[in-house]
Amino acid sequence: MLVYIFRRLLYALPILVGVNLLTFTLFFVVNTPDDMARMQLGIKRVTPEAIQKWKAERGYDKPLLYNEAAEGAGKLTHTIFFEKSVKLFVFDFGRADDGRDIGHEIKTRMGPSLAIALPVFLLGLFVTVSFALMLAFFRATYLDFWGVVACVAMMSISSLFYIIGGQYLVSKIWHLVPISGYAGGLDAARFLLLPVLISVAAGIGSSTRWYRTIFLEEIGKDYVRTARAKGLSELAVLFRHVLKNAMIPILTGVVVVIPLLFMGSLIIESFFGIPGLGSYTIDAINAQDFAVVRSMVFIGSVLYIIGLLLTDLSYTLVDPRVRLQ
Repeated sequence: MLVYIFRRLLYALPILVGVNLLTFTLFFVVNTPDDMARMQLGIKRVTPEAIQKWKAERGYDKPLLYNEAAEGAGKLTHTIFFEKSVKLFVFDFGRADDGRDIGHEIKTRMGPSLAIALPVFLLGLFVTVSFALMLAFFRATYLDFWGVVACVAMMSISSLFYIIGGQYLVSKIWHLVPISGYAGGLDAARFLLLPVLISVAAGIGSSTRWYRTIFLEEIGKDYVRTARAKGLSELAVLFRHVLKNAMIPILTGVVVVIPLLFMGSLIIESFFGIPGLGSYTIDAINAQDFAVVRSMVFIGSVLYIIGLLLTDLSYTLVDPRVRLQ
């Protein structure tokens, strides 16, 4: 097991290096530091002195990859690549273009992102798996047919419709919860209730159809027919056998959600004014703050790799036939 984990971590290193190099290339080759200075200064006729001052204040006045003027190791360390990209591997995110500490912002905003993403993840998983099991239990009936129709209809509706419709109906018409904003402590529940319910509702259609397909595939296998032949009820077959053997594809789908637990939802947090990492990323994109965007891309890559590793390890818990070599 330890050998497997160590080997997977070694595999992850080239992926992180590749993502880092690609991100650096996109940001500093497509947009040079001079271009970034002009965009940040927002002046049509920017003087060379103003550009040089902006770059010097933010560390963009150094060469990109190799500093010929430096001596020894400084030829590689006194570069934009080392200071802005290599330091990400030790989670030194530096400062945003507006001067704020990125690491502090991430720690501060991670709480609100988790407060909304974790309930959405757990409640959504419970609702969609339960709904899919019900459709599988009543398969080939009118309940199954209209359930699938409802799922397709919900999939066809944009998530923006759920957000705007929910804000208008629940907040503006019924005045049950605030339309947007955030508060600390127990007061946060009032602000999180609506975005959590909307996020769960928006994902019911696609997730339920996916889980229903998995369950129906398992139901048609030989071990299920054997269980029925032994006299087990349909409910016992579903929960004791089908659900257990369907956990591997379910876990594979769940891994996609893991980074969102920390990085937040870009759309939900922006519309509801929740100061999480999702809205932080959107604000950085709008402000063309490349330091923040680079940091969030790197964190997302790390979280996806961790999620994949945890998924592989969890396979051995739900299916003893899986052995990690």
